[in-house]
Amino acid sequence: MSATPPAESSASLTGSPFDPSDPLGIDDLLTDEDRAVRATVRRWTAERILPSIADWYERGELPGLRELARELGSIGALGMSLTGYGCAGASAVQYGLACLELEAADSGIRSLVSVQGSLAMYAIWRFGSEEQKQEWLPRMAAGELIGCFGLTEPDIGSDPAAMRTHAKRDGTDWVLNGRKMWITNGSVADVAVVWARTDDGIRGFVVPTGTPGFSAPEIKHKWSLRASVTSELVLDDVRLPAAAALPGATGLRGPLGCLTHARYGIIWGSMGAARASFEAALDYAKTREQFGKPIGGFQLTQAKLADMAVELHKGILLAHHLGLRMDAGRLRPEQVSFGKLNNVREAIEICRTARTILGANGISLEYPVMRHATNLESVLTYEGTVEMHQLVLGKALTGLDAFR
Repeated sequence: MSATPPAESSASLTGSPFDPSDPLGIDDLLTDEDRAVRATVRRWTAERILPSIADWYERGELPGLRELARELGSIGALGMSLTGYGCAGASAVQYGLACLELEAADSGIRSLVSVQGSLAMYAIWRFGSEEQKQEWLPRMAAGELIGCFGLTEPDIGSDPAAMRTHAKRDGTDWVLNGRKMWITNGSVADVAVVWARTDDGIRGFVVPTGTPGFSAPEIKHKWSLRASVTSELVLDDVRLPAAAALPGATGLRGPLGCLTHARYGIIWGSMGAARASFEAALDYAKTREQFGKPIGGFQLTQAKLADMAVELHKGILLAHHLGLRMDAGRLRPEQVSFGKLNNVREAIEICRTARTILGANGISLEYPVMRHATNLESVLTYEGTVEMHQLVLGKALTGLDAFR
């Protein structure tokens, strides 16, 4: 007996016209509110970031950072997925779409927002006292105050349990000593969330940056994230009242929970950098002529574009899936590692392939490709290196801990 194929429905096979910017029809999964959030952030970056970002990157600076922060606060992008205290209370998917649009402009801009909202604000919102939340979060959500997050140290990166920064009791006060390294927003921050060893385990502290003994020298000579403020934090007998400690976190659960929240934004953001590079390559391929026709008409170029599009939109689909899981309260840290590992790794490959399509023009700041590629080299490392996320997944798959 032979099977007879069912009658084909022309509607089911053709659907709407093929959209090169959305080949999988992922937009169909978004709500009107999702699209409105995306449009707001995309419009802001088009007006405020894209006209100047190449110059900022070349000069290695982010001028007007405080003004930009206030503007980001006005569109609800700071602490976007948090509730109360002046925060927008957006969904995880909406926050992810915002991160994608911000990083399509530049990873440094998305880092500014991620550190403010997903690290500094989230730490206070999740682990802080009501007094700490009331004091800091409304002004941080508005962009009036800038925050940073101090976990990584000069000699301590992937093993935060080995941190050397320590806090000692002195009467009812805490006295902090130590150094933190590679801290986004550090030199311009009004408040730092600093993690330190105590006799009771690792604790978080809300440190006003004007406190005596606190300094944040800026790190120069970077070849990545150049349009971003990166600093060292130095704590030299920084005296804080007892109320400066975050009461809701003892041990690594606190900082690692914050990192999980920040890594989620990177899953989306990295696809923004990839999208910008892909779109630049696609436009270039349709207009650049060699051997009498556009290079997009050659098989090898089309193969590159097809492979880039497949990985780009698979990555966006993965990000959306994880966003829905976060909104449902079902997202696990291992799944965040899955997304961060895959999407940043694929984003770098998309940028490198886009550079080959642009040829020598690919290294010029007239195009965004090399800027995104070099930025992603930092994104690949921060919030957990490739190796650490591989080991997180390896442990989840095998049940065997390879960290020790």
